[in-house]
Formats: sequence, C-alpha cells, structure tokens
Amino acid sequence: MPKNLVIVESPSKSKTIGKYLGKDYKVVSSKGHIRDLATTGPYGLGVDIEHGFKPNYVPIKGKGNVIKELKKDVKDSDMVYLASDPDREGEAIAWHLKDALGIKNNHYKRVLFHEITHDKVLDAIKHPTVIDDNLVKSQETRRILDRIIGFRLSKLLQSKIGAKSAGRVQSVALKLIVDREREIDKFVPEEYWTITAVFPEYEAVLFKYKNDDIELKSESDANHVLEALGDTYVVESVEKKEKAKKSKFPFITSTLQQEASTKLGFPAKKTMSLAQKLYEGIDLGEETVGLITYMRTDSTRLSDEFIGSAKKYIEENYGKNYVGFVKQGKKKENVQDAHEAIRPTSVLRTPEKVKPYLKSDEFKLYSLIYKRALASLMADAKVNQTTIVFDNHDYKFKTTGQVLIFDGYLKVYKDYETSEDKILPEIHDREECITTNVSSEQHFTKPPSRYTEAKLIKELEELGIGRPSTYAKIIDTIKERNYVEIVDKKFKPTEMGIVTTDKLQEFFSDLINVEYTRDMEEDLDKVAEGKEVWNELLSKFYQLFEPRVKNAFSDMEKKAPEQTGEVCPECGSPLVIRNGRYGEFVACSNYPTCKYIKKEKPEEVVIMDCPECDGKIIEKKTRKGKVFYGCNHYPKCKFASWDKPVPGKCPECGSYLVEKNGKIKCSSCSYEESQSLR
Repeated sequence: MPKNLVIVESPSKSKTIGKYLGKDYKVVSSKGHIRDLATTGPYGLGVDIEHGFKPNYVPIKGKGNVIKELKKDVKDSDMVYLASDPDREGEAIAWHLKDALGIKNNHYKRVLFHEITHDKVLDAIKHPTVIDDNLVKSQETRRILDRIIGFRLSKLLQSKIGAKSAGRVQSVALKLIVDREREIDKFVPEEYWTITAVFPEYEAVLFKYKNDDIELKSESDANHVLEALGDTYVVESVEKKEKAKKSKFPFITSTLQQEASTKLGFPAKKTMSLAQKLYEGIDLGEETVGLITYMRTDSTRLSDEFIGSAKKYIEENYGKNYVGFVKQGKKKENVQDAHEAIRPTSVLRTPEKVKPYLKSDEFKLYSLIYKRALASLMADAKVNQTTIVFDNHDYKFKTTGQVLIFDGYLKVYKDYETSEDKILPEIHDREECITTNVSSEQHFTKPPSRYTEAKLIKELEELGIGRPSTYAKIIDTIKERNYVEIVDKKFKPTEMGIVTTDKLQEFFSDLINVEYTRDMEEDLDKVAEGKEVWNELLSKFYQLFEPRVKNAFSDMEKKAPEQTGEVCPECGSPLVIRNGRYGEFVACSNYPTCKYIKKEKPEEVVIMDCPECDGKIIEKKTRKGKVFYGCNHYPKCKFASWDKPVPGKCPECGSYLVEKNGKIKCSSCSYEESQSLR
C-alpha cells in the first residue's frame, strides 16, 4: 500500500499527477470544497456573532461519502500532501481538509502545483510548505462577509420587492451597469460637422483654423468654411517618424477573460472552465500534461526558466532581431504576485503540435495564451508614420499614414492584433495640391456605451472591486438573477435590476459602493498579510451594517404583488403573483387570513403504458425541477425511473427497456440493442 497520500481538488488533476508520482503515492480528489458554513443560528448565517464571529462548518450535502473515504485514506497513510489549488481559496480548502479529516501537524505537508508537468510536480513534492493561516483567515473572513451581506440583504429584498439576491460585489457591479444606463438616458446629443478634402490617393480632414482647434456646431458654420476655401491646398508640413508598436504583457486572469471575450467571443465563465482543463492536464498520447500554468493570477511576472527557453525559441525560429526585452510592469497595489502570469508550460508545445488532442474551443484558447506569452517577449513592431498638414486660407487639414517596416511581435500575434498599412504619396513642403471635391458631414455626439462583458471586467479590475477569480461568477449571477439582459452583446439593466439598485442605495449607499468595496478588499489583503485581525474587521463591519438592515426591514416600502385579474374562489379577494422558494406562484392577496394557493396542474406527457399496471407512464418533476418518469396511478403504483422508458421488453430477462446515452438498454440486466435508437 502507498504510504503517501496526495489530496487534490479535481478528479482529472488526480489522474494526471498520479501518473507522475508512481506507486509510492496515492492521489485522490476532494472534488472541491468538502465543508461550508451551516445555515443554522441567527438569520441562518452559520456564524456565532456573539462569540467573535466563530464559524460553524458542516459537510456540504452529498460530500459525506467523500469525507468518509478520505478519512480512511488518511488513516492508512504515513504522510498526507494537501495539494489544493495555489490560491487563497485553495489554501482554505487545504485547511478544511486538515481540520475535517483530523490530520495532525506532523502528519501533513502543503504542496503547491503552479503547473501540472512531470518535473514541476516532483519539485513541488520535494519542497513542501505548511498551510498559511493568514491566507486561510483572509478567505474565511471573505466567506463570512459574503454570507452576512448575502443572506441579510437577499432576505430583505425578497420580502420587500421580490428581488432574488444581493451581494457584496455583485450589487456594486450591478450599480455600475445601472449608473451607466442612467448616463445614457440623460445624455443630450450635440450636433457637430466635419469637412473633408478628397484627393485621388488620400483624404484630409479639417482640424484647425490658424493655430486654434476648430469646432463646427451647425450647417451654417460648415457652409461658412466651405465658402472661404479655395481649390488649392498648400503643404505646410510633412512629418515623418519611426514609431514603436509595443506588445502587451502576458495574460493575468482578468486580461485573459477580456481578450477571450473580444477576440474569441467566450463568456468569462467559459474561458475559466476551458483554462481549468488546460491547466489540469491534457492527454497527448505519450503523456498527460498540463498545458498552461495556474490560471488564477494577477501577476504579469514570468519565470526565468520560461523566459530563457522562449527567447531561445524566438531566436531559432524567427531570428535574433525578433528577441525583445522582458517587460517590467508597474506593480499595482492589490497584486499578490503569488505565482506567474498565465503561460504555456513549455514553449515547445506549440498550438499546432497539440491541436490533434484538443477540442476546438480548447485549441482556440490555448493558441491565444501561447501566442500572447511568446509575443510579450518579442521585439516591438515598427512603423514609419507620416503626417501631412495642408493650408487653405488659414484652414488647416491633416492626413496621416503609416507603413509597417518591421512586424516584430506581430509575427506571432497578428491574428489578434492588426497593423494596417496606409501609404501616402511622396509630397514635399510648399507643394500645391488641387481638389474641388470637398464635403461636409453632419454628426451627433454619442452617449457612453453600455458595458460589454470585457469592459465590465476591466472596470471592476481598475476600480479594485472583487478579485479576478470572482469576475466570472459575479457576471453569471447578475444574469441568472434577471438583473440584466444582453442587448447587442452589452449589459442593459432590467426593471428589477434598477429597482434593486435603487433600494440598496436608498438604505445602504455608504456600504454598497465602489469606495467601500475597494477598501474592504484592501482590508482583506491586510488580513492575508497578518496586518489586520480578522474578527475585529468583521466586528467593525457588522456594527455599521446590522443597524442599517434592521432600519431597512422597518422602513423600506413593500412592493405590492402583481394582480392576475382573477379572484380567490374561497374568499373573493384578488389573486396575486408571489415569489416562493421554487419560483412564482398564484395565491390569495388576503394571506394570511386566506391561505388559498392556485394549483397549476401540469399537462401530462404520456410516454407509454405502465409496465407494472394498467396506468400510463408520464413525465414528472421533482420539487427541484429534475425530470423523472412515473406512473399516473401513483401512489397505487410506485413505478419510477430516472431513465426514459421505451415500449418493449428485454428479450433476455423480460424487464422494461430504457433510453440511455443514445441507446436502448435493459433497466435490469446488461442487454443493449445493437442498433442506435429506434
């Protein structure tokens, strides 16, 4: 029996790592978190506020067998390696595993796999560390904060206006979208005009009168200029200069989500799911290996090892003049720099080499990550830019052109970033150019645009709200809650989104805002650094928050439920639409005096005759909406099946047949029809 136990989060990661470590190690998966806060105690918070915000943790539903198996594995091992993901949440998972499984301090080691490759995994095992208690406390504090705010505000909004939820970061993100919509609604377009002189090979646009910028606010302004112009345009200046077009930094979590959104059309949730698979390991035939480094990071740093191999690859494949300098980014305040930027684990695993082993979208994302990391270490592209200014009776016109003279990093990144040539003819100072083709055009200023997913992520990052690893979840939540709708790939707040934001601002404007949320993130960072006491931070927050919640429960006006136009058959009061745990339902407005609820009998979908009685098999749903198949004579007949029954009997055992994974199979034995679905 292996004496070393390695616990990771993901089953697919456990398979990859297990192949590297060999027979002396048993690698198992916790399948993510195994515990969470209970929903007991005051307000169902699972937190003992009166005794220093002590959390009460319970096993996550469905994880009982996982915990039982892990405890057995721990008991049978000499050393346990806790190898959950190398970030704050992973650190918290490692602590929960240690605590829940009863692992003693001398019986465990903490290992961090920043990339899932043979050498790096073995190196991490050789250089273990211990759980960082400050990181755990920081993540625990974040979880308690989110639980308190989420539960208290969600309950408030559900009872008052029928909104589904609120959250510490979610509600601030929604406020940004609502504020932008109000800017758009208030925007008053302003008229302006442009004048363009058209020559055979180029166009020149009016931009100054004498030495002053010119604004044409009406057609009469434009006509006045047109009347003053002659046919001759004299070249006043020709400026030529070489300009560098610099490559961008390698990806961090937020920039990957933005670029994948704009260039590949991937939602943030999809991007992170694909990146997780690329990190955990891909079967390449001869080996299973992680193709990228850990994808939750806010650092643009690259390892010396990768820089060296990448520069050698660039020189050998493109030439010495394509090798660039390592960019030194300005360190932002909140950057943790715990691990590298997102990059390929080997520069030799080019997208073309691994393409046969990847699904289409996995290949697209890997190509983007690979080429961005490589391009970040390549030389700048260079362009010759020419700017020509013409004079016509003191009215100045300008045209600009450029020619790419060295493609530099665009050699590999051209699919995602173009540099178009616009070549101007050779023109000299004081040269006269003639045209009668001059046009004026009316324009109107445009309001600020709504947020795309990429722009919202960029805004959240720049404002210091949330963390890159949470952006996908934030966006997913406001979509699911019906607080926003997508119009032309942009976020537009729904009526419920606007009402929710307005009510929160009415009672919690000093807490649900950019500044407070950013400051809280900084305080959580201080907890991670050991510079702030976690429960003192929570106490300070709660003393500010809870009185406002109680005030809101007392003073927030309750939205009247929408009437259906029907009357209650029991008391004659109007029937209204209410929101419940499982969605909307119709009930009497005279509740609690009258407790009538309208029963919406679903239309029966008959599948076939019941194989056990003279009833019919119909499609049913559990309370949580999961489809199953049962007899309409229930409870007299208790036939039920998760798989869809089909007519006929098994020729081998006589049991009923079901449709499963696109085939007809027996519900009892191993019989399977040789042909596909009938």
